[in-house]
Amino acid sequence: MKPSKSRTLEVTVLSAEDLRINGNPATNNIYVVVRAESLTSHTTAMTGHGSGGGFHSWNEKFTVDMAMHANSITFEVKCKTDIGVRDVGVARIAISDFFGGLVPDQVLQFFSYRLRDWDGLPNGVINFSVRVVEPALEEAEGVAASEKMVGGTSSSNNVVLGIPITWNSTSSNI
Repeated sequence: MKPSKSRTLEVTVLSAEDLRINGNPATNNIYVVVRAESLTSHTTAMTGHGSGGGFHSWNEKFTVDMAMHANSITFEVKCKTDIGVRDVGVARIAISDFFGGLVPDQVLQFFSYRLRDWDGLPNGVINFSVRVVEPALEEAEGVAASEKMVGGTSSSNNVVLGIPITWNSTSSNI
């Protein structure tokens, strides 16, 4: 079995709050782009009219493949306007915040992170959840089969003995 070149996260973009554009609450056509140090990205639907405080809710789940060398995941909050797309805020989060802590990787964890605008100033909060997804069924079955072949975790109590055909053979006509 070859080593895994990626790990998979289940990321749910829950909501964002206190979003502002030019000091005014961002009220509509807000969406989030999720990236994991690759060209592949996942985008939420646009929210309609947010509340007066710039609160927006999505509750959209994505499966994000992360390369083993990836160090961060990025959440970019954007707003579609009449003149184009405007960047509202960004949060770049270290992968170490999700892996190897006190909580097992497969447990659903909830996070809230401060967004920063492109000048580095605080501009809202993004709320999301993350958990590590178990390997795909076919990958897990492949691991189990390879473990059985090398005498790993077999549930059978039967003993199998194999002797090569040419073992201790003096005749070449076997």
